[in-house]
Amino acid sequence: MTAAPTLLAHGVGGRQDLPITLPQLVVAAALTLVVTFVALGLLWREPRLDRDAAGGRPVPRWLARLVDAPAFRWTLRGLGLLAAAWFCLGLLGGPDTADNPTAGALYVLLWVGLAPLSLLLGPIWRAVNPLRTVHLLAALAARRDPNRGFRELPDSVGWWPAAATVFGFVWLELVAPDRATLPVITAWLAGYAVVLLAGAVLFGAGWFDHADPFEAYSTVIGQLAPLGRAADGVLVWRNPLDGIAGLRPRPGLVAVVIVLLGSTMYDSLSNAPGWLRFSQENGLHPAVTGSAGLSLVIAAVAVAYLAATGAAARIGRADATDARAVPGEIAHSIVPIAVGYVVAHYYSLLILEGQRTVALLSDPLGAGANWLGTADWEPQTALITPSGVATLQITVIILGHLLGTLLAHDRALYLFPRARAVAGQLPLLALMVAYTVAGLLLLYAG
Repeated sequence: MTAAPTLLAHGVGGRQDLPITLPQLVVAAALTLVVTFVALGLLWREPRLDRDAAGGRPVPRWLARLVDAPAFRWTLRGLGLLAAAWFCLGLLGGPDTADNPTAGALYVLLWVGLAPLSLLLGPIWRAVNPLRTVHLLAALAARRDPNRGFRELPDSVGWWPAAATVFGFVWLELVAPDRATLPVITAWLAGYAVVLLAGAVLFGAGWFDHADPFEAYSTVIGQLAPLGRAADGVLVWRNPLDGIAGLRPRPGLVAVVIVLLGSTMYDSLSNAPGWLRFSQENGLHPAVTGSAGLSLVIAAVAVAYLAATGAAARIGRADATDARAVPGEIAHSIVPIAVGYVVAHYYSLLILEGQRTVALLSDPLGAGANWLGTADWEPQTALITPSGVATLQITVIILGHLLGTLLAHDRALYLFPRARAVAGQLPLLALMVAYTVAGLLLLYAG
């Protein structure tokens, strides 16, 4: 991902900074997953996670009253509009140079920063989404119910629009020519706004739930937050694994999580020396090569996933109806894996380039102003060391796969007859091992 011409690399760790050699790391990670699988088979014999996400411990009353108060919700909407307006100053009025904060604000603060915020607070983008607020205000001005459009959105649509828009954003982020320039960013955001607002007028505010890439991204990751809603809407503290287990199947969900995971894997591949040489020497435009590479990596991740879940359904002897549902039922287990890759790839980018972007946001017009008082900030590197980043990358990738294995195991106990549940998970274990090996090799390909 290139948020500006001077953007730093995604990570500062490399093979030379690993605590062990790369082959040893790959073998150790694979063995860790296998040992975990065996332990789960012996010790975790009954489903334990709340797949309906119905429980949890209620938060203190003062916190619940604050979060549920209309004034608080409108404050969040107002902050979202204010941030969008400030962003537009640089987008529409700032210089098209490396000192413009627009690219960093979009690619780093928004896209990368949404992951840790959603992990802590839940689906935060839904609360601050400026397009949702614009639509709400327009509907109120027209005295229309914002949740009603001119047509009903079929249930079968699900998250398929979000899968398409998420792919559209990661294509912009990773492949689009001149993707850090203002004209390209402006064109993409204009298309995004038209698609979202026109859909909201046609189908009602529910269109944002189905089509906004940032809402889908934040909602999926937000299922892992310790703060959530019980079935009756009460704000509760919950086990994050119960939260993600409550990510129920819907059309397009598998596509969304596969695009998130596959795009991050492609990001690693695109920085590998071998791929860079191929891209430069094959005679094709880089956008053509990049588009093909991104699509092929996502397709490979999807094929592996569908093959593994299909084999699991057959070995687990799920009936015909349940067999078709297995890919959607297991999709939640991919989320911690995708989150692990996001943290591994973008931790140092968020820390270093995030600080630089915040400094530049004090002067979005490039006029020498210091409106936010951050223009003189110098990026602090205390949290960024090669060995520290390498260790973090290893930890979060392996942890993500361990959690994925645990989630898949618990769901298999729901889906398959008990006598076949463990055997049915063997293809899923193979999938987790394959994803782990591929992820580590790609991450340290340079």
